[in-house]
Amino acid sequence: MKIEPVFDNLLAVLERTQPDRETLFEFFLNEPLCRRLANPDIVTEVGQIVWGGINRLVISAFANAGYDYVTCYGSNMTFPAGEINRQATISLNAGSAIRDRKSFKTYDWPKADAFDYSRLDQAIDLLPRGMKLIVYGPGGVLENAISLVGFDHLCLMLTDDPELAIRIFDAIGSSLVRYYEICSAYPSVGALIANDDWGFKTQTMLAPDDLRRYVFPWHRRIVEVIHTAGKPAILHSCGYTEEIMDDIIDIMKYDAKHSFEDAIEPVENAYERWGHRIAILGGIDLDFVCRSRPQEIQDRCRSMLDRAKGRGGYALGTGNSIPEYVPDENYFAMINTVLAPRCRHSVGRPHFSKDGDTL
Repeated sequence: MKIEPVFDNLLAVLERTQPDRETLFEFFLNEPLCRRLANPDIVTEVGQIVWGGINRLVISAFANAGYDYVTCYGSNMTFPAGEINRQATISLNAGSAIRDRKSFKTYDWPKADAFDYSRLDQAIDLLPRGMKLIVYGPGGVLENAISLVGFDHLCLMLTDDPELAIRIFDAIGSSLVRYYEICSAYPSVGALIANDDWGFKTQTMLAPDDLRRYVFPWHRRIVEVIHTAGKPAILHSCGYTEEIMDDIIDIMKYDAKHSFEDAIEPVENAYERWGHRIAILGGIDLDFVCRSRPQEIQDRCRSMLDRAKGRGGYALGTGNSIPEYVPDENYFAMINTVLAPRCRHSVGRPHFSKDGDTL
């Protein structure tokens, strides 16, 4: 018996209440895993996955794994930068397209209204009953500024030419506000993610006061347009955020925070500190998931779910996403913590074995 997605369960989490059943959350799954999870007939039918689009294979994979939603881009809007040599890591200074006022004036800024969002309408016919889209953005305000200017040069610009820095952030921020305003109006969209990394391991990428001056006002407006549409706003931001959590909760007014790392602050601690003010999503450290035995993963997941029982505001998942280097067996151990009880009570689909087969 297959579990039917019910987006209201995730909605309850985002509203910091107790969902009807334990709930999963993940930003994205890798392509081989999606092919393993999806219905065989769809895997045969669908060719290469275009990430961020509305794809039957990815929808099937998310639904079969027990998620109540699937993530996607709202359109193909981007902020084109120079060519970046992408290997195991990339430089935060590579590919910059804006170095001074002249290059700022000649840069072809994207206009959100010029892009095609029809995929958000087409999704109505593809999504299983009860499932919604969660739309994320083409990078965030700070991420795109770093991509366009280069991290070192941006830091210098904040001192040498703050007026130019403001103009760059305003151009990026205004485009993203309109992007989220357009996306949030579609009935297929249940929530939206603003994805913008703000921290290293021990500090924010810019000084907190600089984030408050250049970046946060635009995030506040992004949240406002999402809330105006009656939908929740999720922040996905990697890195150290302790000094700016009050801004995230009280000023920008995000409904949920995603992306946690044990080396910065374990999700258990984050839930105790912030869970009464903002929903906490995922957080089972990615390195822990990769290196631990399946039983250790299930024990930690069960402990985290029990911690949130009766308090709400938590959905289980990793601290970031499921890239290809995560062992499938360990991923299945994590989601089985939620799926297996559903099977025992005859209300869900069979859960996964260590080989990815259903039991």
